[in-house]
Amino acid sequence: MAQSTIQIDELAAYIVDALAKLTPNVRYFLGITGNPASGKSTLAHELATTVNRRVHGDVAVVVPMDGFHLPNAVLHERGLYPLKGIPATFDAEGFILLLQRLHESPYRKVGAPAFDHARHDPVYDEIIVQPSHRLIVVEGNYLLHDDPPWDQVRPLLDEVWYVDAPRRVIAHRLLERHMRAGRSREDAEKKIASTDIPNVRIIERTRPRADRIIEPSNIP
Repeated sequence: MAQSTIQIDELAAYIVDALAKLTPNVRYFLGITGNPASGKSTLAHELATTVNRRVHGDVAVVVPMDGFHLPNAVLHERGLYPLKGIPATFDAEGFILLLQRLHESPYRKVGAPAFDHARHDPVYDEIIVQPSHRLIVVEGNYLLHDDPPWDQVRPLLDEVWYVDAPRRVIAHRLLERHMRAGRSREDAEKKIASTDIPNVRIIERTRPRADRIIEPSNIP
């Protein structure tokens, strides 16, 4: 799902220019959103790596929304585990509080959670945002979702890019992803129908609110 080198370089050059225009100790918050399996996580990490290489420093870090999945124990308790991935299965308030803290505390180290794909649970303080990090790449499905409390996310981001992969590609990738995680083909197709496709409908409605549409260059 990697982007082309030319595309990444162009996007990184744009961001480096934006960083150069900032006043000292002000951070740039770039959101990268799109459907599950669209390639947004890959884009976020490749972009951060390329920006760091261009400036010869550690200025960019990726903060994924996935770290705010509610723990499996909580999802089981609430009867939401079979629907893991829908907006209600995330700690949206915690996600918003972290973004606010990153705005307000540029001089401090701040811990952020990451999602452990082996355990299928969040790991707290797995990511450390350093004072040197002036570019915060925020990656996740619901950055432009306008239902409360998600509507508080967009005002905390300078801009949001939408990774626009075709549905046929997303469906294929999701099937492979679920089967790699141990599901049978039948169970994987049920998960896609019960959770992923409804999520896709929610996310696709947010596309018009994006500042830039990214079409992955590796998709045939």
